[in-house]
Amino acid sequence: MSTPLISQVSIIFSLCISDLVSEKLRYSIPEEMERGTFVGNVADDLGLKVWELSSRKFLLISDYSKQFIEVNVENGFLFVNERIDREQLCSKTAACSLFFQITLADPLEVYPVEVEIRDINDNSPVFSKKEFDLQINELNALGARFLLESARDLDVGTNTINTYQISPNEHFGIKVQTRRGGSKNAELVLKRSLDREQQSIFTLVLTAIDGGIPQRSGTARIIVNVMDANDNYPVFDHETYRTSVLENIANGSLVLRVHATDIDEGTNAEVTYSFTHHVNQNIRDLFKLDPVTGEIRVQGVIDFEETNAYEFDILAVNSAPPELSAHANVAIDVIDTNDNCPNLQVTILSSAVQEDAASGVSIALISVTDRDSGEYGEVQCQIPDSIPFKIEKYLKGNYKLITDGFLDHEITPLYNISVSAWDGGFPPLSISKSIVVSVIDVNDNAPIFTQSSYNVYLMENNTPGASIFAVSANDADLNQNAEVSYSILDDQKHEIPSSAYITINSKTGNIYALRSFDYEQQKHFQVAIQAQDAGSPPLSSTTLVNVIILDQNDNAPIIISPLTWNTSATVEILPKATSPGYLVTKVLASDKDSGQNARLSYQLLEATDPGLFTVGHLSGEIRTTRAFSDQDISTERLVLRVKDNGQPSLSTTVAISFTLITNVTEKSFEQIDKPRKLEYFSDINSYLIIILGSISFLFLMLIVCLLILKYRQDRNIAEDYSPTVCCYRQGNSDDGLSRPTGRHPLSYSGTVQTETYHYSVCLSPESSKSDFLFLKPCHPTLPFNEMVDHDNNAMN
Repeated sequence: MSTPLISQVSIIFSLCISDLVSEKLRYSIPEEMERGTFVGNVADDLGLKVWELSSRKFLLISDYSKQFIEVNVENGFLFVNERIDREQLCSKTAACSLFFQITLADPLEVYPVEVEIRDINDNSPVFSKKEFDLQINELNALGARFLLESARDLDVGTNTINTYQISPNEHFGIKVQTRRGGSKNAELVLKRSLDREQQSIFTLVLTAIDGGIPQRSGTARIIVNVMDANDNYPVFDHETYRTSVLENIANGSLVLRVHATDIDEGTNAEVTYSFTHHVNQNIRDLFKLDPVTGEIRVQGVIDFEETNAYEFDILAVNSAPPELSAHANVAIDVIDTNDNCPNLQVTILSSAVQEDAASGVSIALISVTDRDSGEYGEVQCQIPDSIPFKIEKYLKGNYKLITDGFLDHEITPLYNISVSAWDGGFPPLSISKSIVVSVIDVNDNAPIFTQSSYNVYLMENNTPGASIFAVSANDADLNQNAEVSYSILDDQKHEIPSSAYITINSKTGNIYALRSFDYEQQKHFQVAIQAQDAGSPPLSSTTLVNVIILDQNDNAPIIISPLTWNTSATVEILPKATSPGYLVTKVLASDKDSGQNARLSYQLLEATDPGLFTVGHLSGEIRTTRAFSDQDISTERLVLRVKDNGQPSLSTTVAISFTLITNVTEKSFEQIDKPRKLEYFSDINSYLIIILGSISFLFLMLIVCLLILKYRQDRNIAEDYSPTVCCYRQGNSDDGLSRPTGRHPLSYSGTVQTETYHYSVCLSPESSKSDFLFLKPCHPTLPFNEMVDHDNNAMN
């Protein structure tokens, strides 16, 4: 970049205070600057660091088809990006500027920028033709003026045409006039009388000079033909005709009528009208001049926004040779009508906003303009009231679209916001555009189960690994935030975790049993299921699944009383002297199942004498139906079946033997009782043996520990140390003494009474003198000798 070019740049700052804009930047540069020419330092002018331009998302917004001005965000320099031709950009308008906006985010700031394009003298005045003919009658009086062809200069201001000059001569001078609007035209002034017989043609050079530095000029030759005879010129009624028309007036509409008269007679007084030579083609296309009547009519489209006024000259020429002419000025003002819709420009800052965004988040910048003037150019803008957005005005014709309310992706994921703008005409003209704003989903909805709790009814003896139920939870969010996974929550309060019973498919929510459940061991259990989404942070909810085990008839009845051995039982001896209805015994049975599956019934299958006994169908009581006689055999055997009410039903049979004795003595009782000890060795006895073995093992371990302690003690323990060793067991017999298990440990009520054994161990007197321990059993309430006798009796 050359130093002279930089020196041509001037910067003007003005501060504009508004609710968004803190300052307005103005720059001024000449046209036709080279690409890359420095305009200004935006970063310094805005008081920003250079790195802030990138971090705050610097954006230059322009409405022009070309990006004439650009900013280098690496150094903050505003530079020329495209060659700027002021004449193409602004035509003949005196003031010419480029307008654009600079936006910064975080926080949002908007700075309007105006770059004035100064005209340079890059265009020379140009005439439409290199040579013009001018007919001047020799009888014209001194001071007569003749309108000369005007040159055209595309520059404006001081750079446009400033004056005209005529080549030096004796007969003609030049007079320069300034018209409304600042344009210059030249008139040839007759300074000396003409004599066609002396000189009939004059060749002059007309020079148009502009006011630029350096000055530029253009020339054309003026051929002046001196005409003879006709000494009267047409005269217009007015030097200037003024009128006004509405823009877009229909073709053929009359604008005005010009009129000129010639005091001559005959053909010398016949006047025809025409445009002067310097009227440009644009005016000729818009207006039609009738050469006979002088009527000016519209034949093109008149647009106020393109040109708000027209000014041109009309020439009136008589028909006598040589033709004499006069000219008049026509000025037409164009009246604006409301024929332009507002222009609405939308700059999207963010097309998507999170649903948890606060109010005031900027979405877009809206710019509205109207080419019409006055109230027709006053534009209003609005959006619908029923949406959580609003627009705020920060400059004339400039708005910003911001959030203004609660956003919910699950209710409305997409907003198609219609922005409407209308002018002040009657009727008003309007325009609308749509801004599509997507609401970005955030994880604000936890999964919701279809039920707060579930009851699962599962038949016992199920197949492990089979699906027993399925839970389902729905998440109103989207995509990853709606991906639900299921898991089991173990309760630390329970010894066995829930995950030991069941497992769950994390994707589908299907619940599978890990084991086969037994109703008799576990009636029900409760599992907490958690549904968690994949959002960040994840949200979850829980539900309770109550698994209720249903009973299945999988247990046969068990005979509790009388005690059985290999499905046989021997009941107490029956005396023969019994009456009918005598209760021989009562069969008690139980079923681990429940409900109908545990409802038992009793049935007599076979008997030695079927007519001697009867069995209660529901009670299981065996009673005599008659008195015994001498013909009855001494041993009666009955076979009973105990059946539950399940489907299918399960049953158990038991054979019961009765002994009929006329006289019952103690000796015979013992003889009958002894074999029962061996015959009815029940499961209870097995449990007692296991318990005794366990206690004996603990007793042995205690002795070993005492031996170790004794070995470590001082060997001079006092001689009077005389501990005793006692061992006793306490049973459930009526006298409080322990007895060997007999044939009748269970009552008819069906409850089993478990015998309890208590041992008390202490050292003997000899233990203090030896490393060995000698244990002696003793009863806690009897003397030692009596206890030994008691144990011997118990063994017998």
